[in-house]
Amino acid sequence: MNPRRLFQRRPKVASEVVPEAAPACPIPALDPARIPRHIAIIMDGNGRWARAQGWQRVRGHRKGAEVVRSTTTVCAELGVERLTLYAFSTENWDRPATEVAALMQLLKQFLRDELPTLMANQIRLTAIGQLHRLPAAVRRTLQDTADATAKNTALDLCLALSYGGRDEIADATQAIAQAVQAGTLDPARITAKTVQKYLYAPDAPDVDLVIRTAGEQRLSNFLPWQTVYAEYVSVAACWPDFTPEELHAALRMYQARDRRFGKVT
Repeated sequence: MNPRRLFQRRPKVASEVVPEAAPACPIPALDPARIPRHIAIIMDGNGRWARAQGWQRVRGHRKGAEVVRSTTTVCAELGVERLTLYAFSTENWDRPATEVAALMQLLKQFLRDELPTLMANQIRLTAIGQLHRLPAAVRRTLQDTADATAKNTALDLCLALSYGGRDEIADATQAIAQAVQAGTLDPARITAKTVQKYLYAPDAPDVDLVIRTAGEQRLSNFLPWQTVYAEYVSVAACWPDFTPEELHAALRMYQARDRRFGKVT
């Protein structure tokens, strides 16, 4: 369920792209004290992965759904607090109707089939975006899964569905304007914290690490407010080929960086 339609198998990328890890190699240890609280992943390359095999794009999306399971489970084991996955963007509605319908069916199946895994790993499912645009059957399944996992405590798995970062900020601005008009909010007291309160997930911590697969190096309208101080890692592998080894490699790169937040060390 990559945010953009991409057809090449492996584009040439900048030198900072994380090389694909050899699955047979042991995974070096991570510093448990420096595990990011919030990881956001742009799951790119499903379509090009499938086309490279001579298959239809939807088969890449099915394989990508399996990678969601393994990635989420590893994040829960590592102690990540929140994992946000860019599952379907507002721009994705402009794809061919047959592909959109297949993605919606796959999403509904994923939400239903993954419930035992979510429960076994104490993972709580939430979603952000213009959820009212989703088909009614998908919304019902999404709500059922969210309700069933609401008391889980190991990891918050947030699916960005029908999501656009500019739309989120525009929706927050509208809500703030309505509060000002109603007299419940003084415009002179509006701050960044005020805006935060009107976002889709106001209590979520800022993103610490953004990972994008398929060698791409764009945010693509994904969490612009929440990623202002996030570290960014581009991974060469397409999402269906993204392994725990590649996740660990991205985390090692993150842990090697000096995060100053505009200050001086």
